[in-house]
Amino acid sequence: MNHTETDVAALRARVDELFPAIQADLEALVRIPSVSAAAFDQAHVAVSAEAVADLLRGVGLPYVRVLRSARPDGEPGAPAVVARRPAREGEPTVLLYAHHDVQPPGDAATWETDPFEPTQVGERLFGRGAADDKAGLMAHVGALRALTALGEEPGVGVTVFVEGEEEAGSPSFAQFLADHRDLLAADVIVVADSTNWKVGVPALTTSLRGLVDGVVTVEVLDHAVHSGMFGGPVLDANVLLARLVATLHDDAGNVAVAGLASAGEPEVDYAEADFRGDASVLDGVELAGTGTIAGRLWTKPAIAVIGIDATSVAHASNTLAPRCAAKVSVRIPPGTEPQAAEDALRAHLEAHAPFGARVTWTPGEQGRAFGAPADSAAMRAARAAFSAAWGTAPVDIGVGGSIPFIADLLEAFPQAAVLVTGVEDPDSRAHGPNESVHLGELRKVVLAEALLLRGVAGEA
Repeated sequence: MNHTETDVAALRARVDELFPAIQADLEALVRIPSVSAAAFDQAHVAVSAEAVADLLRGVGLPYVRVLRSARPDGEPGAPAVVARRPAREGEPTVLLYAHHDVQPPGDAATWETDPFEPTQVGERLFGRGAADDKAGLMAHVGALRALTALGEEPGVGVTVFVEGEEEAGSPSFAQFLADHRDLLAADVIVVADSTNWKVGVPALTTSLRGLVDGVVTVEVLDHAVHSGMFGGPVLDANVLLARLVATLHDDAGNVAVAGLASAGEPEVDYAEADFRGDASVLDGVELAGTGTIAGRLWTKPAIAVIGIDATSVAHASNTLAPRCAAKVSVRIPPGTEPQAAEDALRAHLEAHAPFGARVTWTPGEQGRAFGAPADSAAMRAARAAFSAAWGTAPVDIGVGGSIPFIADLLEAFPQAAVLVTGVEDPDSRAHGPNESVHLGELRKVVLAEALLLRGVAGEA
């Protein structure tokens, strides 16, 4: 759908008028420490859900509920919010997804501001969840407010689904879909939990890597023994784990696990200087792998050791460690099934057991990769909306991270078109200290989503 300059200007003016209130509501949400990790007080997540429900009641959606479903262990999941206006006969339904839970803040000393006191510096608003994903939620709320303020109801059914445990792995997500399938059924699903190319250039995320993780344990002794009396003929478990982990990559840093395939190279690349700055790579550290940087990030597998259980330096003694364990995380590109990737990793670890050490693999999480068709009615509507909002065409990007629940959505609603959008940019530092959102970009995202709702109606 083409958007006339007059229509876009009127809607932009209304978004500008409403934006101070949108920002204030975002700041109020950031003040709620809705960390969904089990070690944190879950009462804050419940408070956050009620705040979200109030915001959605305020945009005139007639159905608003705070709902929970059971996790696999039988315990209740975190509270999610569902709000909707059903479609009239012949209209499509758009599902707008975001999440209201956040990552733990980490070490407060690494923050330049209080993580739960939103602080504006220039055009950026700092705080945990300011970008990921409370800004995504406010994009939905702001778009609906803008259309309502112009006296419009979107010519589509609208369902807003705001999850409360995405940062904890969405353990009750599949059951929630099963319990509320009819409530969430949609023709187009907008997942506002990704990033733009850079400030001033929007993006549509057309691929996401999947995830496999687990723990590899190396055992070499029945119990710890004196390193002087027995060291030499026996290598300790720490050394053997290091040797085993080193086999996961070749000398250039490419993944060396047979069976972990790559997808094709992306059409756009990521400049090395930009990547080094965005990733805070230290001077002198060489980048790993071969091919384009974008390909290494989006369409090739990646393996990281994200945790090690070993004797700490503070508690070290002159003994040979009998066992050691590492949590291994694998990102897989579209086209690779998670179970096949896990099987390949397990086979590699067992085949490369150093010096006959006992190697045991304990599976963890799995999440499927996502690849979207580059051209569809929904994608055309999104491209037109983003182009009008920014004044420049969006870039198709991949994201190296994973959003496993998208696979659950597509399994439940296989005919739905999924659009992955977002408010973040390379400076947002989601999950890290000093997380922030660029307020000018948030303003454009609100406008783009309002135009997208119009566009989807126009394609119906």
